[in-house]
Amino acid sequence: MPMHEWRHHVRMTAADDDRVAWLLEGDPSIRWRVHRDVLGSSESTVRAERAKVATEGWGAKLISLQDPDGRWAGGDYTPKWISTTYTLLHLLWLGLPPRNSAALAGCERLWEWQSRWRDPETCIVSILVRLTSAHGHDAERLENVVDYLLGQQLDDGGWNCASGGDPSKHSSFHTSIQALKALAAYQRAHGEAATEEAQARGREFFLRHQLYKSHRTGQVAVRGSTRFPQLPQWHFDVLRGLEYFVDTAAEQDQRLGNAVDVVLHARRADGRWPTYAGYAGRTWFQMEAPGPSRWNTVRALHVLNWWKAAS
Repeated sequence: MPMHEWRHHVRMTAADDDRVAWLLEGDPSIRWRVHRDVLGSSESTVRAERAKVATEGWGAKLISLQDPDGRWAGGDYTPKWISTTYTLLHLLWLGLPPRNSAALAGCERLWEWQSRWRDPETCIVSILVRLTSAHGHDAERLENVVDYLLGQQLDDGGWNCASGGDPSKHSSFHTSIQALKALAAYQRAHGEAATEEAQARGREFFLRHQLYKSHRTGQVAVRGSTRFPQLPQWHFDVLRGLEYFVDTAAEQDQRLGNAVDVVLHARRADGRWPTYAGYAGRTWFQMEAPGPSRWNTVRALHVLNWWKAAS
């Protein structure tokens, strides 16, 4: 049963209504997700609300900070987290619609930078593929870079920036989520089914680890991955991992149950999810103050609705 159909089979409580009203008081980047993922609003409503990301709130503010040459903060990958790469990622997370002129100009600068790469890191390759595909930039060399990314997949199904060409090395959760998100964006933009086998192997890598656990100890594999900063940058966390499964309409697998419980247990007594401190580095501005987070609340509800609907 699709998520929005499941919602209409559930009786909404007064607390649910209050939470939705609170969410709709937030930034456009939150409101369009509420309409899509919580209310099941029409596509036209979602599209109209999403378009405001470019002209209002956080998205508009990030666009206004772009340099005349199309970059941000004068850098391609650094300084973190205000460079061109990461600002484009932030705009992507906010939901900036594809083919925005500012984003396309930023992508063009990244491809100029890519032409000078030597022995690129798999994480950076993944981010470039994802940004190019999701923002709708036309890059002649994109297919070659995707082929390179596919060739970096390891024997266990994941990816690792530190593999050193050894396919038997254990994959990194950080690198693997970047690669999977990149391939999903590429497939969504170009209809390329050629990446599906690689994505299936990558999903199985995470499923064997119940998304976030060590294969050796059964404990949390990545310290800090059970907290959910608003902008994960290049890091893996449980909520980010679950979002990949939701956004690719992957088949529900009970091996994700413990990860879903992590998200549930992070919920505050008021039914909202908290903000978390971001990763060390420079930021353009603070999105939300400490306390209840509209951003994380709508993300968590998106995942939980998917889980309940599939159940």
